[in-house]
Amino acid sequence: MESTTAILLIFVALQVKHLLADFYFQTMWMMDGRENYFHLGRACHAGVHTVFTFLIFLVFGTPLPLLLAITALEWLLHFHIDWWKAEQTKTKGWTPADAAFWRALGADQAMHHLCNIFLVWIWLTFS
Repeated sequence: MESTTAILLIFVALQVKHLLADFYFQTMWMMDGRENYFHLGRACHAGVHTVFTFLIFLVFGTPLPLLLAITALEWLLHFHIDWWKAEQTKTKGWTPADAAFWRALGADQAMHHLCNIFLVWIWLTFS
C-alpha cells in the first residue's frame, strides 16, 4: 500500500475511533468524578481508546515493540488530557451554559487530535 494512502487510512480510522470511544462507548461511570486524578472510570475510558488504537496500528503491520509503545503513549496522553479538562471544568464550575466550558471541550478535542498526529509521526519514523 502506498504510504500516503496508509497515512490517510490511519487518520480516518483514528478519527472514527475517537468518535466512537468518546461519544458512543463512554459511560456515565467513566465520566462521573473524573476530575479526581485517580479515577478508574477515566482509566477504563482511556483503555477503550488504547484497545482501538492497538487494533488500528496492528492492521497496518506495526512491529510489536512499537505497537506497545504507541498504545501505552495513547493511554497516558488520553488519561491526562481528559483529567485536565474535567479538573478545569469542575474546579471553575463551568457548565454547558458557559463559553469557557466549550473552549475547554474544544481544547480537549484538539489535544486528542494533535496526539493522533504525533502517534502517526512516531509510526512513520520508527516502523
